[in-house]
Parts: sequence; structure tokens; C-alpha cells
Amino acid sequence: MVVVLLGPPGVGKGTQAVRLAVAMGAAHVSTGDLLRAARREGTALGRAAQGFMDRGELVPDDLILDLVREHLDGVDHDTDVLFDGFPRTEDQATSLDQALAKLDRSVDLVVLFEADDDVLVRRLSGRRSCPNCGSVYNVFFNAPAEDGVCDRCAGELVHRKDDDPETVGRRLQVYMDETAPLIAFYEDHDAPLRRIEADRDVDEIYREFEAAVRAEGQA
Repeated sequence: MVVVLLGPPGVGKGTQAVRLAVAMGAAHVSTGDLLRAARREGTALGRAAQGFMDRGELVPDDLILDLVREHLDGVDHDTDVLFDGFPRTEDQATSLDQALAKLDRSVDLVVLFEADDDVLVRRLSGRRSCPNCGSVYNVFFNAPAEDGVCDRCAGELVHRKDDDPETVGRRLQVYMDETAPLIAFYEDHDAPLRRIEADRDVDEIYREFEAAVRAEGQA
């Protein structure tokens, strides 16, 4: 089964995808992870992507798609696949359909995680991370015991520049302009689209998400 996860930045789809991938033994496909792995391993695709990033440019669609195709070639046909944050555009979605068709596969389910913008802004702009141990907090939802200090290692927490409210607002606008149209694309797709309200307890969201995916797998 192939599942595509949609939703704006900060909605929590990555967290849910990782959790379900572990529970189901599925392949979790995140283009960010694929890019980092390719760069770390020094592959030809990784070196090409690094060149664009070093120049401050977006990695082009054809290179991203090559990474996805290469990864899919190494995934067993019977393994479930969860696409997290990909595709981002209608062109990417069409190319993904074509790549899957060559593997005798197709998108079986689309899950859209939804939350109000004010919730997303608080989730993203409230994030604080520890560069020492990697722990992540949120001043609104999961604050450290001492402001600015990591509970785990007592390191100084940092606020990433791309998590400031102004930048977060731009990221959400980019999503609305470029990725939100995918909702209509997939509403007209052969695969069913399931909407999940993501402004709830994480475990409650997960239970609904897991049930939707498993039900489709048994259909």
C-alpha cells in the first residue's frame, strides 16, 4: 500500500508518519531525509543537490524525483510506503503516479492533516531545540522546566531563525500557494482522501490515522 500524507508545516504529519512506519514495518519516505542521506553518502545525486543548496537555490523537481525513484527501487514491492511531505506540487504528484506505475504500484490512500493557522504558528514559532542532545520543546505546549534550558542535558535552547513568526507566516503562505492545490488534485484521484483534524491530542490523532490506513489496507 502507498499512502501520501498532506498538510501544512507544523501540523505533525512527520511525527505521525514515523510512528506508523515503525508500527507497520513500512517505509517512511521523506525527501528531506533522502537529501540528507544522499549528501552524507556522497552519491552523485547528493553532490548535485548539494550544489543547488550551496548556492541557496531550491533543489529542482527532476532531481528530487530521481532521489524518490532511486529509493523506491530499493523498497520491496510488498512493503507499505508512507510519503511524508511529498509530493508538494501537482507536477510532482503526476510524476509520482508515473514512477509508481512503472513499479506496478499506485497511491492507495491520501491523508490530509488539518489545523488552523494560529495553531500552526504557535507550534512552529514556539519551538525551542537543544543543539547538544537534539531535544525539542515548545513554549506553548511542552515548555522546559526552566526557561531556555534543556531538561535532559541542561544545554542552552535555541530558537531557529526559520521558526520566527514572520518566517513561519511565509512558509504557510508557500504551502497555500503551491501545495494546497494538491487537495483538489487528489480529490479527483482514484485514491480516497481522508481528512484528519490535527489540533488534538497526539495519541488521539494517531489512533484515527492508524485506523484509516489499516482499514484501507484491508479494503
